[in-house]
Amino acid sequence: MSALTQPPASVTQSTRHSWLRPKYLLFAFIGVLLVDVLIHSEGFLIDMKDPEWVHISSFKWWLLPHGLAGACAILLGPMQFSDGLRKRFTKLHRIVGRLYVGSVFIAAPLGAYIQYVDERLGGSRSFTIETVIQGGLWMLTTGIAFALILKGKVQQHRQWMTRSFGTGPLIFIEARVLFHLLGVNSMAAAETVVWICAASSIFVADVVLQVQEMLCARPIGARNKVLAPQPTMGLIEAAPETLE
Repeated sequence: MSALTQPPASVTQSTRHSWLRPKYLLFAFIGVLLVDVLIHSEGFLIDMKDPEWVHISSFKWWLLPHGLAGACAILLGPMQFSDGLRKRFTKLHRIVGRLYVGSVFIAAPLGAYIQYVDERLGGSRSFTIETVIQGGLWMLTTGIAFALILKGKVQQHRQWMTRSFGTGPLIFIEARVLFHLLGVNSMAAAETVVWICAASSIFVADVVLQVQEMLCARPIGARNKVLAPQPTMGLIEAAPETLE
């Protein structure tokens, strides 16, 4: 291959290691946590003899749309952060985004109502308040993200989508992982864990944004070096012949 057609080394390395980008590693880690949740927390879904079915029997028909909408949000949310999907399949990206927004505005209020109904079975009013606050944060951050993209503010939209994912699906996942790791077996302890996850959700999302910003940023000198035109041997060798 001649020097004129050979791609720069930086481009080759970028393509080779694109799958190692921090956000992909982060979502892979979240995927591992989700598997842990499905095994240790939501396993009752495939065991009809599990005592949890007796507990949810009074609100199971409210739990069904809440669970389906929440599952859609968990699965569709990470797709919104895919650069390849957004650039190559813009229309699909927009459809998935609208489905995510719709899922949020179904799952959040239903979750608050279910927790209110659960008070009849011994749930505390403070747990209901936490669910209302969490659902409100989830809908607020999602609504802001949606409003920003309608105005064409892509960067701010992506930041608020990170906060949206952090105040919704991530709380669900991390709280249940902590239930398993800490051996939580009481409603009071579970409520404490969920309150901590909800209170720190915006902070955790902003930490992720700042870390991503630091990892993506390059020194000015390095950027100038990449942008500077590189002379090729073919042009240099042809110059004397032109002068003759």
